[in-house]
Amino acid sequence: MSEKKIDENIIKQLTKLEEKYEAMGQDLSSYLDGLLYSDYLTYWDYIHLDTLLSLQSPRTAIPDEKIFILYHQVTELYFRMILNEMEQITFTDPIGEKTFLKRLKRVNRYLDHLIDSFDVMTDGMDQDQFLAFRMALLPASGFQSAQYRKLEIFSTDFHNLVNIDKREELKSNEDIKKLYELLYWKAGATELATGKKTLTLKQFEAKYSQEFIQLGEQLKSCNILRKFSEHYEDNEDIRHEMKKLDQKANVDWPLQHLKSATRYLQRDPEVIKASGGTNWQKYLPPRRQRIIFYPELWSTEETHEWGQKFKRALASPHA
Repeated sequence: MSEKKIDENIIKQLTKLEEKYEAMGQDLSSYLDGLLYSDYLTYWDYIHLDTLLSLQSPRTAIPDEKIFILYHQVTELYFRMILNEMEQITFTDPIGEKTFLKRLKRVNRYLDHLIDSFDVMTDGMDQDQFLAFRMALLPASGFQSAQYRKLEIFSTDFHNLVNIDKREELKSNEDIKKLYELLYWKAGATELATGKKTLTLKQFEAKYSQEFIQLGEQLKSCNILRKFSEHYEDNEDIRHEMKKLDQKANVDWPLQHLKSATRYLQRDPEVIKASGGTNWQKYLPPRRQRIIFYPELWSTEETHEWGQKFKRALASPHA
């Protein structure tokens, strides 16, 4: 019986593999033994499907609570995809113009999916079921999404994220620790009557404050705004994508939250508090916070009317 002839391409690949492992002081034969006895990879093992589908642990027996959990988990996975692009934009030096634009477009595409998907929250749960299970979630809140706060830190300078009444005053301040104490979102989880931090905010800060401050320090000179200002501010395509990112993250996304909160928590004449005690009526409307990652790209009139044009569309939340 004649021996089977080995394909020349396989021999070339084996030679390259041998060179690769020799460079690391490794024996290719041992790795081939491992490959010989290892099982074939399956789709469900590769994405850990069984584990993924076991990660929903409702606190009640109310059916729509599982939808609530699943949707928030999907949201966090999208945030992880966005941050993966932002990490490559900011920590790659140098990053080419085409790559910068390509990754910005990816970020905007993921944000589009998130914004479009919010109907799952707005229309995908029975209101009575939601109002019944939500009290079992105290004091947890979607406010505690650390990945969204990282998205903001990757996008712009810290002073653009402080309370609006302090923003101009702190424009030249680069003391990340000081600016962190004045970030706009903290007011969203502060009790209106007493000015005290809610338990939701205390928990959030205890877990993530140091991480946020360290990330802010890391990105001082290389966040998306800095990369754009230093290299690409004359590129009209990039300017367009930057404005889209600003609009989607700071107007469209919070407005979807406001729409959902209004549907589930607004019962005239009573306004129901959010599960984490957040001041959702004052915190969510973008016209109040007026967070703008890239103010230099917008006209004075546009920044003054930030989020205003959507007010009429939200006038009838029960329609």
